[in-house]
Amino acid sequence: MAENFVGSEVCSECHLKEYQQWKHSHHDLAMQHVSAESILGDFNNKTFNYFDITSTFFNEQGKYFVETDDAEGNLNKFEIKYTFGVYPLQQYLIEFSDGRLQALSIAWDSRTEEEGGQRWFHLYPDNQITFDDPLHWTKLNQNWNFMCAECHSTNLEKNFDKATNQYQTIWSEIDVGCEACHGPGESHIVWSKLEKSERETITNGLAVNLENDSTWIMNPSSGIAARSLMRESWNEIETCALCHSRRAAHQSKYNYGDKLIKSHVPAILEQGLYHTDGQIDDEVFVYGSFLQSKMYQEGVTCSDCHNPHSLQLKAQDNNLCSSCHLATKFDTPKHHFHSVGSEGAQCTACHMPEKTYMSVDDRADHSFPIPRPDLSIKLGVPNGCTQCHENQSNQWAADNIHKWYPHSTRKEVLSYGEVVHAGRQGHIGASDLLTKFLNDTSQAAIKRATATATLQGYLSPDTVSVIKTLLYDDNELVRLNAIGVTDSLPAELKTDLLIHLLSDDLNIIKIEAGRALAGSRSFIKDSSILGQLDSAIEGYIASQHINAERPEAHANLGALYSRMQEFNKAESAYKKAIEIDPTYAPAYINLADLYRAQNDDQKSRFYLNEIINIQPESGLAHHSLGLLYIRQQNLESALRSLRKSIELEPNNTRFNYIYAITLDAQGKTDQSISILEHAHEQRPADRDVLYALINYHQKIGQNFKAKHYAKILTQVSPWDQNAQLLLNTL
Repeated sequence: MAENFVGSEVCSECHLKEYQQWKHSHHDLAMQHVSAESILGDFNNKTFNYFDITSTFFNEQGKYFVETDDAEGNLNKFEIKYTFGVYPLQQYLIEFSDGRLQALSIAWDSRTEEEGGQRWFHLYPDNQITFDDPLHWTKLNQNWNFMCAECHSTNLEKNFDKATNQYQTIWSEIDVGCEACHGPGESHIVWSKLEKSERETITNGLAVNLENDSTWIMNPSSGIAARSLMRESWNEIETCALCHSRRAAHQSKYNYGDKLIKSHVPAILEQGLYHTDGQIDDEVFVYGSFLQSKMYQEGVTCSDCHNPHSLQLKAQDNNLCSSCHLATKFDTPKHHFHSVGSEGAQCTACHMPEKTYMSVDDRADHSFPIPRPDLSIKLGVPNGCTQCHENQSNQWAADNIHKWYPHSTRKEVLSYGEVVHAGRQGHIGASDLLTKFLNDTSQAAIKRATATATLQGYLSPDTVSVIKTLLYDDNELVRLNAIGVTDSLPAELKTDLLIHLLSDDLNIIKIEAGRALAGSRSFIKDSSILGQLDSAIEGYIASQHINAERPEAHANLGALYSRMQEFNKAESAYKKAIEIDPTYAPAYINLADLYRAQNDDQKSRFYLNEIINIQPESGLAHHSLGLLYIRQQNLESALRSLRKSIELEPNNTRFNYIYAITLDAQGKTDQSISILEHAHEQRPADRDVLYALINYHQKIGQNFKAKHYAKILTQVSPWDQNAQLLLNTL
């Protein structure tokens, strides 16, 4: 047990009320040793069939077992070591000799029978997850030590030994105890035993101060309450964020009371995690959603709505919202246009739409979105209206919203979702929209950070100026994501932009700047700055070794060493990633590219064919093989591979562009133009595609079409003198 952690039982001696609220809460039951009391599933020789694999759950002499498919696809007997969670489902953990705990993908639905529960079910009911699939329960992505442990136990130490590939994971408490939020309690215990006069002269010994003396005061005019004292500390939200966020660790230990970003990088509003407008898509665990919200901007904290010890809501239904939003103004048909007491009259129905995860777990969106069915039509995002009225169209919902709020100006102002959508889709004018949005510091920082990452496709003198400003932004997440945008810039320019970040106050900023500048030593003349760079690179390497059991960490190291032209180290890192996960495509593709850089086409082709055999649906693998064939001047083979890549990813602009210029190289200019026009439809502002369309239309004597695309090019790149000269020539 780590020093200074005393356990929740000790806390109960002085904080009995809070302890009793916590006892039997989801935090208390987050993980438990197996017992007749803790296990909820039916282990009375119950069977469950999943794609012709029959698993059996049974108990013997007080122990609980499952017979199911193992890592080789054979039926085998495993003892259940721990329960994981409690409601609406309970999972089960199985321990292996190397210290791994693996989460079984067959879970118990702990809801009532009336709710459809009290049954075994598979977490991936519609996809056949076989023993060789990365999502199989025995594989990396179901590993408790990496994926789950930090948030389900108190003071967890993962203790992965990369030399032996074994874990010796330990914790202070098996569940989420008092000290998981308040920090180690020993100093607080010492403080509590002092005389009252002494206690009043020193702090209470806890690392995290979660007290908040302000109250909410209703403004009768607006109908919305405001804080009596504006929030000065973000400790509560950042403390909750450690577990209630999608994030990646870059330090081995979380320091209680620190901002989350000091030890973990929060995910931005990436595609696949969030919808284009910021609504939840994948499991993102609240924090990233809440940071977007007006609630957050106005000072709302988690405990304003949730009892932090029992985790229950402080009031039920609209009574909770009415504590800050005057019921006579908002809880009325004049606002929500639904019958009083109906499901549609609930504030959460419109402003906290739910999505179901793990088949049975409904989770609410904490960005508190205003229903925008008009954006559903434009962007394909969900909205609360048609999520309830499933038999109606988005247009029906948009028409009703307009009828109810005819004077709303929301549609007249471009939303975050529309700006980012324009950037991701390569719309003409997207660069200007992104620039305007990024310069608006009133926007939520997580939205600005996401828009910053979108700038990657719009590098120009104008946007480089914007990036420079963002690299000095007050918000760490914005600065961090601005670093990644510079990866495609010339080394000397990138060095000028990033060099000041090597002395940033935040470690993750320093080490990311070190990663980005790893290949730029020749542009740094100051020996002290070179020392900062070396220190930052060492820090980056250490950050990757924190998750040394994961292929991504080694692939990241491979990319770093490649940038530094340390090819032997890069090769070893990529091979280690493949050893850890033989299905991890980026490692194969990057290793093949490494060999290509060393003119070893034979090894390059070997690894590309390997991953194509493993993942024949990888468009990037086929594309990379096509590029290899181009370098070998084997255009027939190149065309086959490149054609396959766009069959798999028809809307990938880069894949279409490379396929098109290869077609032209074989004299198939008409086909090339057809492919390029499709690519232009998908991404109208892509400069490479526009230049190719101009050149190829000129080539076949269609100057009027060439001129059409040249005009677009000058719109897209008003700073590009070559584009203007080309138009003038035409």
